[in-house]
Amino acid sequence: MRQPWSGRTKLHRIHAACVPLAAVLAGGLLLMPIEPANAAETRQFATQKGTIVVETLTTGLEHPWAVEALPDGALIVTERPGRLRILRDGKLSAPISDVPEVAAHGQGGLLDVALDPQFATNRTLYLTFAARGEGGYGTVVARAVLSEDEERLTNVEEIFRMNRFTRAGQHFGSRIAFDRDGSLFFGIGDRGDDERAQDPRDHAGSILHINTDGSIPASNPYRGDTGGRAETWSIGHRNPQGIAFDPVEGTLLTVEHGARGGDEVNNPLPGRNYGWPVITYGRDYSGAEIGEGSAKEGLEQPLYYWDPSIAPGAIAVYRGKMFPEWDGDLLVAALKYQLLARMDRDESGAIIAEERLFDGEFGRLRDVVVAPDGALLMVTDEDNGAVLRVSKAPTQ
Repeated sequence: MRQPWSGRTKLHRIHAACVPLAAVLAGGLLLMPIEPANAAETRQFATQKGTIVVETLTTGLEHPWAVEALPDGALIVTERPGRLRILRDGKLSAPISDVPEVAAHGQGGLLDVALDPQFATNRTLYLTFAARGEGGYGTVVARAVLSEDEERLTNVEEIFRMNRFTRAGQHFGSRIAFDRDGSLFFGIGDRGDDERAQDPRDHAGSILHINTDGSIPASNPYRGDTGGRAETWSIGHRNPQGIAFDPVEGTLLTVEHGARGGDEVNNPLPGRNYGWPVITYGRDYSGAEIGEGSAKEGLEQPLYYWDPSIAPGAIAVYRGKMFPEWDGDLLVAALKYQLLARMDRDESGAIIAEERLFDGEFGRLRDVVVAPDGALLMVTDEDNGAVLRVSKAPTQ
């Protein structure tokens, strides 16, 4: 069993309304862009730990949701309406054929793409997406092989389908993270029906854990237990759209949307209940209180929360070589304030500070991943969406 951080119940937050302007400026929460010669393609930003460069690799994508780096340096990108494309040398491919049928319904559509840890030899990838089925719509995970010419998917196989579809158009989740043993973790939101998140026999509002063929790992808490679904790892999640493992510590981390306030970073442990909607640091969009407050015995506290919400879309743990000063930091892409949150952690793993990058500069940031060279890759969830690369500015 994974061990929690020693600081896992220590709570920190930054409330934008309570931070004096002088402190914000001194702390570097607001970044002033340094205009380069060609601002249309490349821009520089001063941060607390040095100057960084943001390069626009491409535009013209329709609500891109996820990006991954291929072994040869090209990128593979999903578009929510159901397209999967390759970006190589600044050029976007035509849509890859034979992608599973996607239901572009509300917040749903083609969501994450994740490369198998052995992709370089087996060319296998995994997709999460909203599908139509009995009762309405729900989240599905599929496995496929990318053809050598990169024009189509082959051997497409559905390996997971959530157990209750509804007509709701929100809170599908869902990103994928691979554990060290190659198994898959992913999250599904409560599908707009908050009570579903408290039922371990319902996939909604949960973190799920399966093997690459859809079978059930031996470590799952409800395997062989009729009190919960065998795939379920943890419950009480509102809409977890970001998930990642710390490649050094092996710790599982998620980030999820709250309501009006209460976005959370969590370290999901097997069989634990993370509270939604019984406890939360947010309120309903009407302003009404939700549940029974912010704490209750037997329910887990977040590692960190935001109030007001930033609408987090993805999380990554930085362990790259390009920014050694960021080693171990968490990176959270956010939609509402169109920013990237860089979060410092202390030796116990507790989050102790937050720096906000690119606030409003590029649009709604949906994904962030660490590329093999240590740069960051991001996508903007817009009608004319972009792929961005963040790197260290050259030294003079």
